[in-house]
Amino acid sequence: MSCVSEAPRHTIVVQPTPDDIDELDHVSNLVYVRWVLEVARAHSDAVGWDTAAYRTLGSIWVVRRHEIDYAQSARLGDELALTTWVDSWKRVSSVRRTEIVRRADDRVLARAATTWAFVELESGRPTRIPEAVQREFTG
Repeated sequence: MSCVSEAPRHTIVVQPTPDDIDELDHVSNLVYVRWVLEVARAHSDAVGWDTAAYRTLGSIWVVRRHEIDYAQSARLGDELALTTWVDSWKRVSSVRRTEIVRRADDRVLARAATTWAFVELESGRPTRIPEAVQREFTG
């Protein structure tokens, strides 16, 4: 069973660094993946579920799948808004959406969907997502 709702969104702002730029003079695809992970972590931290809280619970999120659609290139000097939200929930997983927008012209540069599995730290096996965790991401 999947639950879909209009989930609260979380945004951070980033600027590419020279190390983020590839041989084509734009942001490397690997950096987009890093940003997708960074904004997800920032969202989790912001709602009170940082790494320490997950460790106390004995379970944590791990990526099962990334899908990224690239629409435009980001370049050095761009200011980018990374916005994320949890789009759907299942018993042991969720799908988190991320949108990367250039702030100067509001152009969407990339959209991502990441499937996260909730796993026990000790066994590495998927486990049911507690309601307390889900509630913090659904507002």
